[in-house]
Amino acid sequence: MRKALVLVSALLLVAFALQFVFAAVGAFTKPAGDGAYALHSVNGMVVIPVLTLLTVLLAALARAPGRVVGLAALPLALVVLQALLAMFANAFTDASGASTPVGLTVAGLHAVNGIIAVHVVVGLLRTARELANPAPADAQRVVVREAEPA
Repeated sequence: MRKALVLVSALLLVAFALQFVFAAVGAFTKPAGDGAYALHSVNGMVVIPVLTLLTVLLAALARAPGRVVGLAALPLALVVLQALLAMFANAFTDASGASTPVGLTVAGLHAVNGIIAVHVVVGLLRTARELANPAPADAQRVVVREAEPA
C-alpha cells in the first residue's frame, strides 16, 4: 500500500504541474472563448480531487501516521479554496464584465494558492517515499573523510 501511496502522490504532483500548463493554455488561447480553460477546469475539478481522495484512502490503508493522512487531505481543501477564489475573482467585475483591481487581486491569490498546493504535494510525496523506504532502525551514519596529503 505504501508503494501505491508513492505512485498516486507522484501522479497528483503531475496533475498539479499540468494544471499550470492548462492555465497557460487558457491564458494564451486567442481568441479566448468559453472553452479556453476547459482542460484547466476538468483537471482542477475532477482529476485532482479524485487523485487526492485516492491518496487519502491509500494513506489510511497504508496505516500512515495521522499527520500524513491529514497532509494527503490538505490538497482537497486547497482545491475547494481554489474554486472559491476563482468564483470571487469572476464576481468582482464591473458592469461591462471587465476585470477590477479587486478581482485581479483575488485572481492573483488563486495563483498563489496553486503554488502552495504544489508545495504541499511535494511534501506529501517526500513523506510517502520515506514511509515506503524507511531507514533501518540500527543504521548508523558514516562520515567519510579524505586522507590528508603526505
